[in-house]
Parts: sequence; C-alpha cells; structure tokens
Amino acid sequence: MTAGLAFLAMTALSAALLAGFFGTLHPAFDSFSHFRIHLSVLMALLALPLLASSFRLQAAAGLLFAIFCLATTTGALPKWWPQQAAAKPTGQIVYSLLQMNLRFNNPTPKKVLSLIGRTNPDVITLDEVSQMWTIELGYIASAYPYRILCPYPNGMFGVALLSRRPFAADAAPRCEPRGAMAIATADFGGTDVDVAAIHLSWPWPKEQYWQIGELAQPLAALGETAIMAGDCNAVPWSAAVRRVAALGGLTLMPSAGPTWIHRTLPDFLRRYAGLPIDQVFSKGGVTILSSTRLEDTGSDHLPVLVEFSVRSDEKQPEDEHATALAAHDLPAEPRG
Repeated sequence: MTAGLAFLAMTALSAALLAGFFGTLHPAFDSFSHFRIHLSVLMALLALPLLASSFRLQAAAGLLFAIFCLATTTGALPKWWPQQAAAKPTGQIVYSLLQMNLRFNNPTPKKVLSLIGRTNPDVITLDEVSQMWTIELGYIASAYPYRILCPYPNGMFGVALLSRRPFAADAAPRCEPRGAMAIATADFGGTDVDVAAIHLSWPWPKEQYWQIGELAQPLAALGETAIMAGDCNAVPWSAAVRRVAALGGLTLMPSAGPTWIHRTLPDFLRRYAGLPIDQVFSKGGVTILSSTRLEDTGSDHLPVLVEFSVRSDEKQPEDEHATALAAHDLPAEPRG
C-alpha cells in the first residue's frame, strides 16, 4: 500500500471513529461506536509506518486520536494479566448471577446444564430461549423452581429468568414487549430485589433504537434495588447502553471483556478480539463484587458469572456509583 492510499484509509477510519462519539444524535452514528477498539487498532497500524513518510504530521495526529479512542474503552479490553480481587464484604452473603446467551440452536445443550450445575448461581438470566431450550431447562426445574420464560414472536429469541431464591408473592413475574425483557422480584435474605433479563436487537439499521424506546416504561418501573443482565448487542461505551442505564436509573458494571464474535470466525478469537456486548446493570442496595467470563458452552457468546451482595438496610452510599461497584478493578478470569 502506498503512503497516499494508507493516508486515505487512515482518514476514513478516523471519520468512522469520530462518528461513533455522536451516537446520541442518530443511531447510525452509534453503530460505528461498537467497533471502536478494532477501528482504533487498525488506524494505529496504518499511522505507524506513515510516521516515516511525508504524512508524518497527519500520522502523528491519527496515532494520538487512535490512542484516545482506545482509552475510552479500557474497561472492556481483554484482561492480559491477573488483577487483585475485590475484598468480599464481611457479614454479608455473597450471591451470584449467571448471564448466558444460550444460542437458539445450540448443538451442545448439556454443556450449558453442566456449567449451571458446577457454578450453582442463585439467579440465571438467559437470552435466545427457543422452544428447544424450554425442554432442556425443564431438566433443572427442581434446582430452579422459580422461573419465567418470555417467548419471542419468532420462537427463537425469548428471554428467561431462573432462580433458586423465591419470588415475592405480591409481585407477579412479567414479560415485556415481544419477549425482550423478563422481570421478577426475588427475595435475597429478606430483601426484595428486582431481577431482570434483557435482550436487545442488533444496532441500526436493525431495530435496537426503537426497541429501547418500547422498553422505557418497564425499565423506569424497576424497583429501587435491582440487578439486570443480558445480551444488549451493544458495547458499554455506546449511546444505546448509556440510554438503557439512564432509563432504568441503573449503573453499568465495568465490562467483563469481549463475549461475542460472529460464528464464521474462529472461536478462540472471541475472548480477545470479540465484542463486549453482554452487560450487567444494578442500582440501590446491590453491590457488584466481581465478574468472570466462563468457558464456551456451544453459543456464540461466553457466559458471564457475577458475584454481588445486597444491603438489607435503607441507607444509601454517598457515592451513587458505589451501588454497583465494590471496586473499579474487578478480578481477572482464572487461568485454565
């Protein structure tokens, strides 16, 4: 590639990156934001050799812009080295939530059931719950007797909530528009917590922007103490995810890292070059303690296991972000 062509490619990448910062103006711009990491890396790779050409000043500016763009995504970059785990709260029970996009036609459902049995989470949020999965999930009904399954019109992309914690008797579990969201109030040691599973459509030109608008009311109706997880088909820094958090009065958990990659690409790339689109939100008395991506179970998404605690008192922390984070640096995944 000649220096001139490399400069034109770098300019095009910079325009795409810049557009991604204006996602609140139009969902088309937000679609560029989901690839900010990939575009930034490509732009930096183009800029480096241009530093030795007549375009050195433009290359230096492009390299700085690429670094700035990457800096806005640091919470979602793959964890390349171990991090110190957040201290578990003394005198409080630690609960766990398992978030999984099951994949509607997953060829290895027994891997999913095995993972659930080994991790033994208190609650499970599930996406792409097809008719096949309603049968498979019946095998663990005795372990998770409290549940709600919300079908999607096409029968493939429903959501579900499974719980070992009993649902509140005075608040019936409910499904929201077109099976995109399931909500139930569960009892955690005497404290009622709204638990929600959410599954958003793909970004523009698909219907994600309009779907979030449809979910505005149920998001706003979440209780004062809540935890919500799901496949948002959107990265943490996107306008779409920020809009979901704002509508629900929720705080977004720092990303566990990339969880999805297209099925036509090698699976090993998912953990390092995929998109971090499985999100966890919380508010009120819920404190997120850790998040870990688990092993592949036959889906195009990696499962995410989250540990959290629930305050039983009504006292709110001075810093609103403390409702969701015990520490900014969550522990890294265990090495297998």
